[in-house]
Amino acid sequence: MTSRRQAANHDLLDQIARDFGHEPDVAMGTMFRSPGLRVGSRIFAFLGHRGQLIVKLPSDRASEFVAAGTAEQVVMGNRAMREWIAFPIREDRATTLTLWRAVAQEAHGYVHSLQHAS
Repeated sequence: MTSRRQAANHDLLDQIARDFGHEPDVAMGTMFRSPGLRVGSRIFAFLGHRGQLIVKLPSDRASEFVAAGTAEQVVMGNRAMREWIAFPIREDRATTLTLWRAVAQEAHGYVHSLQHAS
């Protein structure tokens, strides 16, 4: 990924991070040396190395997005991560931002519920 594209993707993530400005337990963090968002100590969204937004959702919800062709399953080594899916950049950045904002909110809600369940 070019540095110009990386900067543009970081800008999208920064815009999403501002959406969580009112949430006291949300902060920037890192996952695999990539920037992301965490609630408490748990990452709920981060930028993948190909510039996609990777989020954590319940496995059934993640499967819905993958089946619809909206997202891709995240695979680490030979293992598919059931709750982690990747949303690629769309040609239209406004469409990308709208989708990414929605799934980041959903991922935040899910991971926040896990934080309070443990």
